[in-house]
Amino acid sequence: MLYDVNRLPLATLMSPCMRATEALARLDERISRSSFRDGFLERQDFQDATSSLWVDGELVHIEDLVLHDAHMDIRAPTHELSIANRVLRARRQIFSNEPAWALGASGLARLRGEEPVSVASLPLDDHAPQLDTADDEEDDLTLSDELGALDRLLARSTATLQTIVRDERPSLHPKPDTLVRDPDWNEDERLEEWRATLKASTGLPSPLRAAIALDAWHRLEVLQRSPWLGRQLAAALLREDGLTQAHLITLNIGLRAIPRERRNATSQSERLVVLMDAIHEAATLGMKEHDRLLNAKNRIERKLVGRRSNSRLPELIALVLARPVVSTSMIVKALGTTPQGAVGLANQLELREMTGRGRFRAWGVL
Repeated sequence: MLYDVNRLPLATLMSPCMRATEALARLDERISRSSFRDGFLERQDFQDATSSLWVDGELVHIEDLVLHDAHMDIRAPTHELSIANRVLRARRQIFSNEPAWALGASGLARLRGEEPVSVASLPLDDHAPQLDTADDEEDDLTLSDELGALDRLLARSTATLQTIVRDERPSLHPKPDTLVRDPDWNEDERLEEWRATLKASTGLPSPLRAAIALDAWHRLEVLQRSPWLGRQLAAALLREDGLTQAHLITLNIGLRAIPRERRNATSQSERLVVLMDAIHEAATLGMKEHDRLLNAKNRIERKLVGRRSNSRLPELIALVLARPVVSTSMIVKALGTTPQGAVGLANQLELREMTGRGRFRAWGVL
């Protein structure tokens, strides 16, 4: 066992744990009462996904991720951009399901991309279905021949499906490609050891449990190709414990604010302190971002005074608050306007023009 709960230096860990708990509770309360909660959470997902790549030593521009998510890429997506998109989709899956889903068996299988093949819908009986074509003796002979051919086709298809099911039933999980992955790397065994560590931490404060879970994930190196998943599972643990009910903590943003030397500390207790400080930083930066967007929303909504009731400006305001960047094509797709109308609406809100080009234009909130 990597962590013996009885041997943890709780006197050292309790102070950063309480700081993280207080900041998380304040942020969660503020988000739950926010007037643009959904837009803020969507924007946080994009920022956390790009920060996840930054923590792993890669660079992905948030503008490229927004356009890639909207299927409006202006260039061929890179490998790093595809990973960032996986992080984004994983966060959405975790938050759209029940709090306990991500750390359950089905949730872990889904997030790992190794969900078992379902065979419940495949026919398992030994006899092929037969169609009765002799009920009416006056049926046309041509129709009887066609039905007979259909019976033979169904019988052959059913037999083929039964053979496939019998051959694949001993192994529902496909084996990973040995050319890409180490065949001696037993991910299932490492995952069970990680879950045992997580179970042993039951009863500790939630931020400390999340720090233990994330540090154990890195020490065990559970997955070969998805090291970023541990940070999302730590965020899911905080949500499962009820500390973050209205949002999923952006832990990668907090880790990005911690110096690299501290993040790579050799001492176990120091690593746990650093991870809890990252949780505190993520909550603090989240509150600052929420206040910034709230001020921008109040400033922009002044443009709605005297507008017609069928104006598209309120929809555009909701869009720019939910996306770090909006392009002309995104406005056209969301609002159903023409490209010229999208440019005119964006100019009315006095948004920041981010590209400086006439052919491809994109805007963001100041």
